[in-house]
Amino acid sequence: MLTWPKGLLQLLLLHTAWKMGSGQLHYSVLEESQHGTFVGRIAQDLGLEVSELVPRMFRMLSKGEKDYFEVNLQNGILFVNSQIDREELCAKNADCVLHLEVIVEKPLRFFHVEVEIKDMNDNAPIFSAKEQILSIAELIMSGTQFLLEGASDADIGTNALITYKLSPSNHFALDSGNDEDESKSVVLVLKVPLDREESPVHHLVLTATDGGEPKLTGTVQLVINVLDINDNPPLFNQPVYRIKLLENTVSESLVITLNATDLDEGINREISYFFSNKVPLHFKNTFGINSDTGEIKVIGKLDYEDTNFYELHIVAEDKGSPPLSKQCKVLIDILDINDNIPEVSVNSLSVPLLEDSPPGTVVAIISASDRDSGNNGQVRCFLWPTGVPFKLMSTFKNYYSLILGATLDREQVAEYRMVVTVEDQGVPPLSSSITLLVPISDINDNAPTFTQPSYTVFVKENNPPGAHIFTISALDPDIAENALITYWIDEKLWPLSSYISVHSESGKLYALQSLDYEELKLLEFQVRAKDAGIPSLCGNATVQVFVMDENDNAPVVSRSSEENLILLVVPVMPGHIVGKIHALDADSGYNAWLRYELVEESNSLWTVGQYSGEVSTKDYLDESEESKIQSVLVLVKDHGKPQLSSTATLSVSLVKNAQAILTEIHLSRSGENFMPLVESINIYLIIAICSVSSLFLLAIFIYVILRCHSKAKEPMVYGPGMATLVCPGEVGSLSYSNCHSHILAGVNADAGAKSDLMIFSPNIPVFANNGELRNGTELIPDSAKAEYDRNKIQVCQNPSAVPVQLGKYIAGN
Repeated sequence: MLTWPKGLLQLLLLHTAWKMGSGQLHYSVLEESQHGTFVGRIAQDLGLEVSELVPRMFRMLSKGEKDYFEVNLQNGILFVNSQIDREELCAKNADCVLHLEVIVEKPLRFFHVEVEIKDMNDNAPIFSAKEQILSIAELIMSGTQFLLEGASDADIGTNALITYKLSPSNHFALDSGNDEDESKSVVLVLKVPLDREESPVHHLVLTATDGGEPKLTGTVQLVINVLDINDNPPLFNQPVYRIKLLENTVSESLVITLNATDLDEGINREISYFFSNKVPLHFKNTFGINSDTGEIKVIGKLDYEDTNFYELHIVAEDKGSPPLSKQCKVLIDILDINDNIPEVSVNSLSVPLLEDSPPGTVVAIISASDRDSGNNGQVRCFLWPTGVPFKLMSTFKNYYSLILGATLDREQVAEYRMVVTVEDQGVPPLSSSITLLVPISDINDNAPTFTQPSYTVFVKENNPPGAHIFTISALDPDIAENALITYWIDEKLWPLSSYISVHSESGKLYALQSLDYEELKLLEFQVRAKDAGIPSLCGNATVQVFVMDENDNAPVVSRSSEENLILLVVPVMPGHIVGKIHALDADSGYNAWLRYELVEESNSLWTVGQYSGEVSTKDYLDESEESKIQSVLVLVKDHGKPQLSSTATLSVSLVKNAQAILTEIHLSRSGENFMPLVESINIYLIIAICSVSSLFLLAIFIYVILRCHSKAKEPMVYGPGMATLVCPGEVGSLSYSNCHSHILAGVNADAGAKSDLMIFSPNIPVFANNGELRNGTELIPDSAKAEYDRNKIQVCQNPSAVPVQLGKYIAGN
């Protein structure tokens, strides 16, 4: 049963009472009420008794409508017979009333009853179609309005009062207004311009809500198609592209394919690609782009060392009107490969280098570089050969100092040739080299040194004055003025300027005068060599100049041997020594070795000793041989080349008694110039002298061997001419001149004894003491002979130790 609100029920009662007063009944009922819904107590309201309804034939008639109502005759209540649809009965009429006629008889009465059908919100707003489609061009200004078809509601009044609501949208809003017929209209307002590329279709829901209780709604789908215009430029999928390429990438290699998109449609989205005007020309010569596909390829040669980075600005432009474009950047990093050989150069080189430079001296600054990068550009330097007194030290990046690492000696190594090699760390490594030549500058740290500490020079006598006799040479390992040597003879001890001179530059020794072996046998002096350095350094050497004898003196026979008359008492036996030829030769050696022989034209009664000069009888002589004085012509020859000779005449008178001898003695004592016959010289003395000479020569030979060995086989130096060694191996004696030669020494006597051979003539003058003949031989006085022998032995054994006075003494005697 339908329950009415209390307020509504009171209104209906008041309205009924008013109708009854007017002779009519007025009821109201909500539409859609169910069968049996109470409408009113019609019998009571008409003033009829329920019990009389049937007798009086109570009936109710409707005017042609369906029997929507019925009266219960048992209780006199009007109720709904069938469900009523107000919209079906009255459509949109505000008043919807069903008229009923009630008739009763006995007495007959007629009543008019109105039943108002009250509207209830039983109809939702509805739209004519399920969706509405709108086409709106993008970029239309905001505020533009679009009229929409509204919804309709079969209800009336408040139940038909429709309000609209749009689903949330950033672009659209509703603006509702009333028509003249009070029908609602809906206006769609554009709040924000549309973007087809953002959303080509907008789907909205428009909801219509009535004013009933409960509220009912209806919806319609709004489909808004956005029409395209060329309002979108092409877009790259990223603004910046980073590419890495090896520098040895070959031509026509693909770098990248660009992909730009255009949200527009049709021709508005067709795109072409090209380089921006910002791209340098040489970049365009290195890379090319396909305008249709967006492919970028290598078309030139890549070189990391020339350009290791490319920034390409690419433009993508559509074909709309007007065309729109967009740019992107393609950043290409060129990756280095080890394709460049390291470079090494000398920035500074301080040469020549003084040989006294201290270790740590910087000789050169060397820079090394490699155009590659990374490990390919990392370099290291090393020095070859490793044994040189230099080293490389890294100062700062890619710079090295060539530093002296040890002391130098220019005389050992005058220059150093070194190779500096630089190598990178690429795979495989590359390297290059330069050669450094470091000459060493000389300082005067070496004194001149002679090739030998002493020189022995043999010079033949009778040389022409000014003759070159020898060249001494000193070496100085320094160079230039430090090796410019000047020679001079040290004359502090002995004045030698009249004998020997030395050329100051060449070291040539010159004999200033003709040397005479018989006067001067040995010159010993020091030659000094001084360089021109600052300070200058000196060296010295001892020079011994031995004068070599030449056969320039013929044998000289003493006058006594030629002029004295020899008285020979006959008979004489064969071999009796008659006398001795005294001959002297100022030369020495073979040149002074005398030989005696008779001239062929001489008397054959005589014979002469080949080496002794003793004249003896050849045959027996008796008184029958008496005759006048006989002359014995003796030829005296030396052994020199060319051979020189002289003759001596010995006069012999044969006598029969000794009176002539006494007379000769008497004459001798009275001072006359003839000598008595002397006995032949003791043969033993000759043998002794030869033996001593042989032993002395042997000692000299041993000394020479030992000296050569101690001086590493130092060669003996000869001047013009050759030395001649005299070996007295033949029977006889050597006849030399008296020891009257000088020995001039330019060195101290303390320099040591020299074992130079000086043999003096055994033919010593005989000094008569008492004039007596002893065995036919004159004897030397004991005191004079002893002193002379001492001096002679000293001079012969060690001539360098002989004082000058003794030399003069010997020369004078």
